[in-house]
Amino acid sequence: MNARRYPHSVDVVIVGSGPTGAAYARILSERAPGATIAMFEVGPTVSDPPGAHVKNIADPAERARAQMASEGPGERGAKVANPGAAKAGVRGARPGTFLLEDGYAFDGEDGMPVAAMSSNVGGMSAHWTGACPRPNDSERITFLPDLDELLAEGERLLGVRTDAFDGAPFGAIVRERLSAAVDEGRIEATRVQRMPLAAHRRDDGRLVWSGSDVVLGDVTRDNPGFSLIDESLVTAVLRDAGRAAGVRVRDLRSGGEHEVAARFVVVAADALRTPQLLWASGVRSPALGRYLNDQAQIVFAARLRDMPPLDADAPATGLAEYSGVSWVPFTEGMPFHGQIMQLDASPIPLAEDDPVVPGSIVGLGLFCAKDLQADDRVAFDDEHVDGYGMPAPRIHYTFTARDHAVMERARQEIVRLGEAVGDPLDSRPFTLPPGSSLHYQGSTRMGVVDDGTSVCDVDSEVWGVPDLFVAGNGVIPTSTACNPTLTSVALAVRGARKIAAVLSREQVATESIAV
Repeated sequence: MNARRYPHSVDVVIVGSGPTGAAYARILSERAPGATIAMFEVGPTVSDPPGAHVKNIADPAERARAQMASEGPGERGAKVANPGAAKAGVRGARPGTFLLEDGYAFDGEDGMPVAAMSSNVGGMSAHWTGACPRPNDSERITFLPDLDELLAEGERLLGVRTDAFDGAPFGAIVRERLSAAVDEGRIEATRVQRMPLAAHRRDDGRLVWSGSDVVLGDVTRDNPGFSLIDESLVTAVLRDAGRAAGVRVRDLRSGGEHEVAARFVVVAADALRTPQLLWASGVRSPALGRYLNDQAQIVFAARLRDMPPLDADAPATGLAEYSGVSWVPFTEGMPFHGQIMQLDASPIPLAEDDPVVPGSIVGLGLFCAKDLQADDRVAFDDEHVDGYGMPAPRIHYTFTARDHAVMERARQEIVRLGEAVGDPLDSRPFTLPPGSSLHYQGSTRMGVVDDGTSVCDVDSEVWGVPDLFVAGNGVIPTSTACNPTLTSVALAVRGARKIAAVLSREQVATESIAV
């Protein structure tokens, strides 16, 4: 599937190989099988198959090498990302990610000190937790009448299930204790439940986490019209008569520059680098980069009390195999989303020196919905460049009074939940530095009219630039607390269907003329 030959022209160029870019490739392969598709990824291929989750790499040394190779340009190495380091004022990135060198905070603003990205085939889906909850209440995009059908399609592409940890011996107990503390007054859909996860069990019982490889699927891998070219930096979207007409791409191995003509261009980088490429291409709508929002993340830990002895056949190893992953859905009355999992499965361990007995300690995380502001933004200029030589992201970000109130409520609530499931390890929860959730949204947001408050229409087509589409978490226009990947894949499905329908109509018209 990986190619090194740059085509002169294709039907569709996809910039970025994360789950939303992969969703475009998958839907096009299914609905427009004759279309030619070129996907460009700035980072290297770090897994086999390309785009697979690094947690599926059994050898720890190989996994570490894959993570390091994903850490972008510049210096790579040891990672420090836990509340203990944050309390000491250390900026840390998780394995497989890299931070902005500067421009992450400005005087008088909160900024995003730990805003992070990944550069590898599969993008952040090679490193994520796989949580795929559906949005609820104000998280939902009310102007999309087909949202639920799109979400179901996103679940199909990502391989979302709720039974991956049904064998976890402590999972039901954790949920029972959480339910007693949370469920009163909630409808069934928002009560404590298993977290929907992009993960499944092999026949031998081994857990397999979904990455872009799962989204691409065999239909894309077997598509002779699809090519994936890694270590390729797209530096500009080309236009002709105002329409997207292709891309300019640099081979990072040879340094050679190529122009690839395309009927459609899909920019599916991330919420920082998608607006970066549009800005570098002269596509600078008023809302570009604005309404940027992250989810403030509060963390806590508790030791499970009064636990029954484990059966002889209980799992001896494996992340989250004891307690599974539980979900407390967002509601208007409780405007945060809860994720409770075994501490040694958490992407952010609370302390490096805590003597954790597997399964006995759970980490609790509450994610808070942000108060949306146009001035919360990622901006670019002609002076600052990043490690790739592209305009460097400069983040302006401030918490409102409402944000602080929601975070304080979350701090109180997470202590209550910790006490419900066990004995807290600390007297106070910790609020992680802004940017920690990696759930950046809004910077290329969707809207129903071109009124200066959105970048693209309901099909993710950029206002004023026909045939240019954007994808990723940045397209989500609402303030959410739940993990955004499922929603962003659902929105990608809608855009991909539009492109597929146009290509199919054009193919029929061409065949009719030929006859």
